[in-house]
Amino acid sequence: MHRDLASALADSELLFDRAAIAAAITAIAEAIDAEYEGGERPVFLSVMHGGLLFAGQLALQMKTDLEFDYLHATRYRGALTGSGLAWLHRPATPLRGRRVLIADDILDEGHTLKAVKHWCEDEGALDVRIAVLAVKDHDRRVEGIEADWVALEVPDRYVYGFGMDFHEQGRNLPGLYALNTP
Repeated sequence: MHRDLASALADSELLFDRAAIAAAITAIAEAIDAEYEGGERPVFLSVMHGGLLFAGQLALQMKTDLEFDYLHATRYRGALTGSGLAWLHRPATPLRGRRVLIADDILDEGHTLKAVKHWCEDEGALDVRIAVLAVKDHDRRVEGIEADWVALEVPDRYVYGFGMDFHEQGRNLPGLYALNTP
């Protein structure tokens, strides 16, 4: 098992470089702008830490005026597999009657995003939409959760870089990588 970033990179495939990621983000930014055109300014929730880079790049590509806030809910906490959901920070912005756009790094099985979406709805959000950098290609998604906008599709392997970590390392890599072996 890899424990350091250098050995992980040596046993990984570069799935998407920075240019490919930027092009995919620009494409979904245009689609999201079309959805919000002429409407109320949405609350833009970045899911920390993984969604930070994607959310920042997405916001810069959008023309829609956004009200920024963030949340920190995680199932991984540095591990390779998920466990119970931990809320580390909830948004301070009132969501009642508001449109909410959640930006996250990846939709894998969907436990975290489903819990976050339901929390926003319980807070009275009028409409909750989800944009993700990547969706993992498999059939293990929990029922009732899908992303409204997906920049990239990745294989059913451990993926890291561009906000996603490998044992809390490599979040600032400018590309998306997938481990070849577990």
